[in-house]
Amino acid sequence: MSETITFADFERVDIRVGTIIEAEVFPEARKPAYKLQIDFGPEIGIKKSSAQITVHYQPEDLIGRQIMAVVNFPPRQIGPVRSEVLTLGFEDEAGAIVLAAIDKAIPNGRKLM
Repeated sequence: MSETITFADFERVDIRVGTIIEAEVFPEARKPAYKLQIDFGPEIGIKKSSAQITVHYQPEDLIGRQIMAVVNFPPRQIGPVRSEVLTLGFEDEAGAIVLAAIDKAIPNGRKLM
């Protein structure tokens, strides 16, 4: 387990729901990954992300899927892509990433409470 943080620390992490509107293979990435375009609604807009989720997902299956992402980290340059948000997931037993799931439709841009 990580070190204990305060609730105020947690509140500083802005986790929002968004819908993947575009997904494609990212051949320039060091590890297998997809380039994602995610719609976070009118307040935040469409953001780019690089996600190493190729083991469990195909690009065509990701379109329309709602995901959770941290939207207030600084952008990170990953090869030719400027990743603007951190898409959230968990490692399975083999270390492959499984997306954090949302089980009901939520309006894009809503914040994790």
